[in-house]
Amino acid sequence: MRAAAYGLILMLTSAMLSGCIWGDDSTPSEPEPATDDFRAFSVVAPIDTGINVYHDHFRTNETIPDWIIEGLGVTMTCDLTFEGTWQERYEADRASCWDLINATDIVYFPGTGIIGTSPDMGTDIPILDDPADGHGTAVTGSVRNANPEAIIFFVEGFSDAAVLAAANQPLVDIITTSFGPPGSVPVTGIEHATKVAVVQNKKIHTGAADNSPSPSVQDSTAGPPWSIGVSGYAEEGDDQKETMSGSYPDVAADWTQVLPDHDNIDGYHETSGTSFATPRTAGLLSKIIQHLRDEFGDASSGADPITRAGLIINGTDYSATEADIRDALNLSGWYPSANTWDPGSGTIPISPVAPCTQVGWGVVNESNVQPMIKHLNGTEQMQNRPFDVVQCMAANQEMREAYWATRT
Repeated sequence: MRAAAYGLILMLTSAMLSGCIWGDDSTPSEPEPATDDFRAFSVVAPIDTGINVYHDHFRTNETIPDWIIEGLGVTMTCDLTFEGTWQERYEADRASCWDLINATDIVYFPGTGIIGTSPDMGTDIPILDDPADGHGTAVTGSVRNANPEAIIFFVEGFSDAAVLAAANQPLVDIITTSFGPPGSVPVTGIEHATKVAVVQNKKIHTGAADNSPSPSVQDSTAGPPWSIGVSGYAEEGDDQKETMSGSYPDVAADWTQVLPDHDNIDGYHETSGTSFATPRTAGLLSKIIQHLRDEFGDASSGADPITRAGLIINGTDYSATEADIRDALNLSGWYPSANTWDPGSGTIPISPVAPCTQVGWGVVNESNVQPMIKHLNGTEQMQNRPFDVVQCMAANQEMREAYWATRT
């Protein structure tokens, strides 16, 4: 989470969490065939407190095929109880599941689209969102709201080791993180691990800007130039920038969402923060990747430099990299008109002068999906952004590259 956090979580995780308020040229290679018939898919890896695998929000009638299970390194399968209250289900599964998981296990939960691991093991219940937590369930719920078909590789933790657990998984496409130092104070965080994920292993990383107006450039989650830093805007409100949301990020996404509870099986709550804008962005990107894989016959996932030549889309007569996806995202951004600003809303109006310093390339939501797909598949190219926007974001990138070059 980012700065003003859910009280109980903040007590448990202290300053580690800071993103929520509760209330390259590559040579294309032939796409590798799947060993059984399965739809095109994308794998998103949220890194957070834990996940409520019992919630109806994550249920699915699909069975993830063995070749994906093996590709993600699964060591254990937990057949969950899906009757009774949350507590009754947990108690029924303790002996056969929760009490057996250790730091090296990667666990598949049939009946859900979730595979999880807890490499840090600094928790009462590995992988499962503990009763005093909840942040990770909401974060993952935001991913699934944006792309209900995303396969989730969930990692519980807040360390380099937690991020690397996803970064080193060849089938993972996108890593999303919603924690970091409050106030975007310039201290080290997970930037070494996210650099491995993106620069070395060619994945996409979305990182939450802080829940304060501080600049995102020096933020260890949203600031590194290889990361996509996400701020917040009021999508269901007046479409302006949220006041308590990082400035000068890459993009801004939906700040307030209705997301699943962590301690029951069917409850939801409204909650706000960059913690949820960020995984929503990850989910939308995974939806685009999945669509293109389906369109061009790409049967696998990830952008492994060895097996997929660093290509996040590796289809028939078509390929795309992480950089291609990111360029399309930048082109798709848009700035809401300040004319919709409500002075009583608590938001900041989008300035007609240098709006990039508020929300970067602009807003990303469901309206960006089809333009990005059409741009990437070549059917309808998006227009170049105005010169002043390009120059503003080029300056942003130069500052980030200069700042982080001395720290990684």
